[in-house]
Amino acid sequence: MFSPASKYGIAGATLALWALTACGSSSGSGGDDPTTAPATRQAAEDKGPQCVGVAAADGVHVLRGGGFRLPGGGGVQYAGAAADGTSRTATLRDGARYGSGQQQWTVKPGSPVTVSGHAYTVRQVCSYRVVLEPKDAKEKAALAAAPESMKFAGGSADNALCFTTNRAVLAAAAKSFPAKGQTLSLLDNGGVKQLPTGPSLTVSYIDTTAGTAGLGANCAGVPVALYKDVRVGDTVELAGVLFKVSGLTEQAVRLTRTSG
Repeated sequence: MFSPASKYGIAGATLALWALTACGSSSGSGGDDPTTAPATRQAAEDKGPQCVGVAAADGVHVLRGGGFRLPGGGGVQYAGAAADGTSRTATLRDGARYGSGQQQWTVKPGSPVTVSGHAYTVRQVCSYRVVLEPKDAKEKAALAAAPESMKFAGGSADNALCFTTNRAVLAAAAKSFPAKGQTLSLLDNGGVKQLPTGPSLTVSYIDTTAGTAGLGANCAGVPVALYKDVRVGDTVELAGVLFKVSGLTEQAVRLTRTSG
């Protein structure tokens, strides 16, 4: 199951978008294009609020900077965010992976979004995720379908593990992390934490001078999350579990689990 000028952090999760038609404003191409972190970064502070709207119980969680493959093909990305202290919007981009010339839309809670003929409603926009609710019962059932195996094999064979709202899969991923209140350390310099359900977690950079770091998650060949410029105190979501960034050193990023 892995920026604009604002900050962000990342619990049932799902990401993806195909040919997206949204009721939000269309802004053409652009957004948080993948970049390599310079030696020192000047990250803009997110004015908040952290979240707007209420997450649907079995909604699709599209994580910041990442993409999600939807049933039947195509996908959606959470490409950018904006907050002014009282409201928050998100930029959704066509496709599960970044590509030049992709169309994108600005949305807020309540915005209807039609993805390759599949209708969704934006239920929640957070600094670290967007939650989409399918309008069609068949679409909702397809997202929640049980995988043939709970063991990842690599590549697109893991779609049912990586892009799902299935509670058994999410519970299995959650068991791979320390308990609520405990700390997970992700190492810099190429260290990878591989979860048994497929997602792999990495640190892209740590800048102790600026007090920022980059975190990423990949699954089934898709970057499902890319948290650029996170700081101590930021919230991130990984494989359906919420964490707060609790420490940055030259060697590792420490995350304290905040959800059950």
